Amino acid sequence: MNVPVTGQPELGASSSIVILTGAGISAESGIDTFRDKGGIWSKIDYRDVATPEGFARNPRKVFDFYNKRRRRMADIKPNAAHRALARLEQELPGTFLLVTQNIDDLHEAAGSRHLVHMHGELNKTLCEACGQSSRWTGDMSIDSRCPTCSTVGRLRPDVVWFGEMPYHMGRVHAALSACDLFVSIGTSGSVYPAAGFVEEARFNGAHTVELNLEPSEGGGMFAEAHYGRATEVVPAFVDHLIEVAAQQW
Repeated sequence: MNVPVTGQPELGASSSIVILTGAGISAESGIDTFRDKGGIWSKIDYRDVATPEGFARNPRKVFDFYNKRRRRMADIKPNAAHRALARLEQELPGTFLLVTQNIDDLHEAAGSRHLVHMHGELNKTLCEACGQSSRWTGDMSIDSRCPTCSTVGRLRPDVVWFGEMPYHMGRVHAALSACDLFVSIGTSGSVYPAAGFVEEARFNGAHTVELNLEPSEGGGMFAEAHYGRATEVVPAFVDHLIEVAAQQW
């Protein structure tokens, strides 16, 4: 299912592209989604493992939840959709920003470099004593020591929980205000502030595109849409963009 294109972005040396990705782009690599039928939040109460209150009540349960997810990542690789976005960043001129809601590192593993994790990163820890974020690839516990200040017992996953402010919002809003093309990939369209990005980009004159398994809650806001598996629709769309750009140069 496709939505007809209403206009095309100008993709030249001064063009600006913002890509938003959600759980749907990593699902085909074997990472569970959150809000889909059978997703993580249908099995686990998010209030227990993804809120500051849950962490205060039972930090061991929270550490166990993220430790298991971190261990699983050792066997998971980026897929064709991740690699296509890395190729887009490398081959198109102009400004590029990849904004991901995912806490995995599959975009980096695929080769993406200009990206921000608005919900934090699974392989990082945040010290509540010194406020520093540090890379962390092993298990974490209430006995873990901060790599920066050496304080014991004050670490938490560097993940944005429900009720907390997403990271990098200033940079994201600045990019949305100036972009020529905004593409949303694999998102539910139900979680703010990310769900409002399409409206912000449209208001500032960007061409907006949704690439998803099915229409998101905000699917009607997009000027163009392509639906199907991320490993199929994302590489096809990237090929099209690169072809369009070549014609405009």
